[in-house]
Amino acid sequence: MRANTIRYETFEANGSSRIGSRLATSLTLTAMSLGYGVVQLDVTIVNTALDTMGRTLGGGVAELQWVVSAYTIAFAAFILTAGALGDRIGAKRIFMAGFAIFTVASLACALSPNATVLIGARLVQGLAAAILVPNSLALLNHAYADDRARGRAVAVWAAGASLALTAGPFVGGALITLVGWRAIFLVNLPIGLAGLWLSWRHASETTRARSREIDLPGQLAAIGALGLLAGAIIEAGALGWNHPAVIAAFAASAVLAALFVWRESHTAQPMLPLSLFSHRLFTLTTIVGLLVNIAIYGLIFVLSLYFQRINGLSAWWTGLAFVPMMGAVLPVNLLAPRLAERIGPCPTIAAGACISAFGCLGLVRIEAGTSYWAIFAQMIAISGGLGLLVPPLTSTLLGSVEKARSGVAAGVLNATRQTGSVLGVALFGSLIASDRTFMTGLHQALIISAAVLLIAAGVIGLGARATTRAM
Repeated sequence: MRANTIRYETFEANGSSRIGSRLATSLTLTAMSLGYGVVQLDVTIVNTALDTMGRTLGGGVAELQWVVSAYTIAFAAFILTAGALGDRIGAKRIFMAGFAIFTVASLACALSPNATVLIGARLVQGLAAAILVPNSLALLNHAYADDRARGRAVAVWAAGASLALTAGPFVGGALITLVGWRAIFLVNLPIGLAGLWLSWRHASETTRARSREIDLPGQLAAIGALGLLAGAIIEAGALGWNHPAVIAAFAASAVLAALFVWRESHTAQPMLPLSLFSHRLFTLTTIVGLLVNIAIYGLIFVLSLYFQRINGLSAWWTGLAFVPMMGAVLPVNLLAPRLAERIGPCPTIAAGACISAFGCLGLVRIEAGTSYWAIFAQMIAISGGLGLLVPPLTSTLLGSVEKARSGVAAGVLNATRQTGSVLGVALFGSLIASDRTFMTGLHQALIISAAVLLIAAGVIGLGARATTRAM
């Protein structure tokens, strides 16, 4: 009788332990989703507020491009170092630091007295976003050992970001109408506090690689190369592509990019280990991430200004216009891993890119005053394709390298994606720099987006077939 009691108590204790472990894992996923979600929230919320901020703080399209691009430049430039810091110090510690910085920077954005201070605060926000994203993925990779469970967890993580993207326009439009544009940054404060508490209570720390060094010269070269490239493209819209300052910025960016590659190939512990690109799927997914973000996030910037400046919609109605587009991403995110399990991740990624490309082509005839319902289906296709490709893209990249390098691998993917966002906003913004050429620039942006997305589909499709043959 005593032995049966002991076995029952042991079984009960083990059962409680498993339940507690599953709960902690689920709450870790919640915290990581909040981290990625708050980063994505600022994409759609800020785009909804662009016209209002421009009228309040002054400045033209170039200043608005810098409000968006300051965030993404810092995001892209620092994300590799953030991944390395997570590997060295522990992803949980770095993730929580990022959440704290993001929350404080959001408050600074809300209190900004002019465009210069706002752009500076957005830079700090971008730095914090760079810390949050790769380390959230590293913590997920640590929490979910099984490939299938990890793939589904990544899908939930992406879906949380999709929910933030969906809520951003609606919440942003309402806050701008009722309170003012400064309120769009204050919504980050409770999210930040909740994420910090959940991470502190439930996330498990990753293994620390104390030998991992920080490549400061490489970091500085990356910041300079990306910042000068984005600046050259942005200012080309106002000064002209043949202006001496624009040409000089392009040249300096190319020199710094070459120095960055040289540095990474010669240093003992690079921030971007070039050996990662010996994995075919790793290389393919990073290229696709770059191309997709050029197309999609450049268009979000342009369409935000189209709705407000060309069609005269308020911030509220602009937010509502984006809700169905962003809302389509969430259910497709959840469908994507199951489709990837059925037909394979690479075909799923290619299909998503093609769907988005066809949506862009369907918008090419858009004009000033075009009915919203005439472009509704095309916008859904663009966002639905994005929702289909992101989860398998992320999971495939993480699965292509050993777990010890997951922080750096996640950093590379997100660095390339954010670089694509910087280039998309800079390029498409330069095409619409003048109200006289806005619609022509919008049509050019749509054609470029469709071409880039089809190239992405071809890259992942052909590359995946080559990988299959090699196996």
